[in-house]
Amino acid sequence: MGEEGEDAIVWHEGDMPFSTRFGDHFYSRENGLAETRHVFIAGNRLLERWQEQNHFAIAELGFGTGLNMLTTWQAWKAQRRSGQDLTFTSFEKFPLDGETLNRALANWPELADEVAALVAVWPKPKPLEDLVVDLDDGVRLQLLIGDAAERLTAWDGPADAWYLDGFAPARNPDMWSPDLLGAVFEKTKPGGTFATYAAAGFVRRNLQAAGFTVDRLPGHGMKREMLAGTRTS
Repeated sequence: MGEEGEDAIVWHEGDMPFSTRFGDHFYSRENGLAETRHVFIAGNRLLERWQEQNHFAIAELGFGTGLNMLTTWQAWKAQRRSGQDLTFTSFEKFPLDGETLNRALANWPELADEVAALVAVWPKPKPLEDLVVDLDDGVRLQLLIGDAAERLTAWDGPADAWYLDGFAPARNPDMWSPDLLGAVFEKTKPGGTFATYAAAGFVRRNLQAAGFTVDRLPGHGMKREMLAGTRTS
């Protein structure tokens, strides 16, 4: 999730990475993998939509540990048809090093193959410039490093689906600002979607002001609600 700084990681129970910069965990303390599947894959209706398109583009605010991308890759290859391709573009200001990624993702042995493939192409000690790499199963990862608002404005886009996964809105409000969410809307295809674990009122209002229709959906685990929506025009 979100933005991270040099030497600003501490490890909590179960090898769970915690950002001291933002005072927040990188993923759900209950089950980050299950939350990704519930919020981002189901929230964007990806399994259904992948059946209808040969070329699909996902964009994400906050690469973090890469858990969202790896979980998406695993789901994609389980049902991919010949000739289909997926581009996954993630905006990240403070990328982590490969050792941290590997340790943080070791909680999910079912992702071991995907984790190993990512770590193998991850620059050492960490990406200092944009990373564009073609993975197996027709998947291209584009990691765009820098301030999300600046990089997003200059990005060609657009995306079929967005993962809005910055640190908690109360701790990292810049990732949920009207200007940034307005740029997300502009870089979304008509009929494209977003999903986020966040349900704060100002986030919902900013998404609506940007132009999205916004629905409250049941959240994952102990989180009562999440948000998902569509660009209808």
